[in-house]
Amino acid sequence: MSSEVNFRDVQGLVRFGFGKLNGAKYALAQIKNREAARSWLLSARVTSAVEEKPPPREALQVAFTAEGFKELGVSDSVLNRFSHEFVSGITEPSRSRRLGDVGENAPSKWFWGRPGEAPHLLVMFFAKSDELDSFIQKSTGSVWNEAFRDITWLETSDLDGIEPFGFRDGISQPEIDWQQRRISIPRVPLFGFQSPFGYQREYTNISALGEFLLGYQNEYGKYTDRPLLDPDSASVDLLPAEDFPEKRDLGRNGTYLVMRQLHQDVRKFWQLLIEHSGGDVGKAEKLAAAMVGRTKAGDPLAPIRCRPIPGVGGDPEEIRQNQFTYEDDPDGVRCPFGAHIRRSNPRNFDFPVRPRGLFGKIRIMLGFGPKGFKDDLISSVRFHRILRRGREYGDCLEPTEALAPAAEGAASGSGLHFVCLNANILRQFEFLQNAWIANTKFDGMTGESDPLLGNREEIPGCPVTSDFNIPTERGLRQRVAALQQFVAVRGGAYFFLPGLRALRYLAGAKPS
Repeated sequence: MSSEVNFRDVQGLVRFGFGKLNGAKYALAQIKNREAARSWLLSARVTSAVEEKPPPREALQVAFTAEGFKELGVSDSVLNRFSHEFVSGITEPSRSRRLGDVGENAPSKWFWGRPGEAPHLLVMFFAKSDELDSFIQKSTGSVWNEAFRDITWLETSDLDGIEPFGFRDGISQPEIDWQQRRISIPRVPLFGFQSPFGYQREYTNISALGEFLLGYQNEYGKYTDRPLLDPDSASVDLLPAEDFPEKRDLGRNGTYLVMRQLHQDVRKFWQLLIEHSGGDVGKAEKLAAAMVGRTKAGDPLAPIRCRPIPGVGGDPEEIRQNQFTYEDDPDGVRCPFGAHIRRSNPRNFDFPVRPRGLFGKIRIMLGFGPKGFKDDLISSVRFHRILRRGREYGDCLEPTEALAPAAEGAASGSGLHFVCLNANILRQFEFLQNAWIANTKFDGMTGESDPLLGNREEIPGCPVTSDFNIPTERGLRQRVAALQQFVAVRGGAYFFLPGLRALRYLAGAKPS
């Protein structure tokens, strides 16, 4: 049985996201003085996940790259116990190919995080907009410049939940099972006994705690690999591992943080869609909604279900906008198969086809029975969820504004500082990016990648990746050809967001 979560040991970003603190700035830095860096880290008031009333008016979070751990003095024997993806980094060449970081997305063209120039740490500052600068000044203090060499400071914008293309963002997030009711895989009764296969028969928004926080059971009912240390005087303050009580768990209450700066060419996006729609702005907005999978207000194009989906929370509007699956839109007529939200969260369950009756379920569980063309093309979504914590930057333009030349003195760029949290970078973020977002064979399609995030580069066996198809009730498809690249990667890194006990250990605190 998993122990209760100690929220004082978890960085608050995991639980809250700090969305009500509308000001945010991200510092990407390298360590230039180890002892000064350790001193700053030990004195920094990192915000925990404890729920406070009233909520804090400011928050600070800290994460490290593998290079940052090395500069802090973490030994190779400990560092190599972190995941291979984290240690080898986001710019490893084969990884770049899998993530679609080629062509205009190539790391050599990034503003920050280029090969050999990875930041050592990410420090995230959150506050009310008019209090952000004073909070940063207070938090950095005189030690900062002695300890760190700034790479860049990333600004954000308060666009009131609207991303630069003009669509409401951040609506759908997994509901974390903080009470750990999903500590084992749901079982399907079989002749009065529990099946060993562990299928989930309905889509649910609830995700096991171990999908986002290390040291707890994940959707497989297992513990994700993480650094486990032999107990000694230095690690005495770390918590014991639940699966290996004789070890100290350096990963417990920590998670991996993926950050990517995604530059959005808003003018190109709306100009191309309006041109394709014959100058009709209304038709262009409908086409854009088909590409996103939602209207600009956030309403899903897929039919909303009458019965609730477990784990969908939030305000009434968000609940309504999340009460849907694609089961009632099997042909993609309402929401195209290639729409961004359908790719990023197919909202499916474990049965590739809905079996009828007890014996139908048994046949599927045992691997028998007829298979449809698309049965195995989309993996069960519950093993590949991510927790998004990004912020927009720059401006949002209305479609008609995008037709006009940029005004003198306008912001130099708009986009998203994409931030996601996951306990397994390979199975969660990288799978989603490679198998669903960039994959031209997603859901039985061909010739198209994500209409928003696709890089349009040729791939072996598929020279065309720039199409977007909209199925119709008559069986014909509306084809939009030769989409351009609308989003370009301009920075990125893999970080580890440690628990607060681990942070003190990594900073060299003396055991209490």
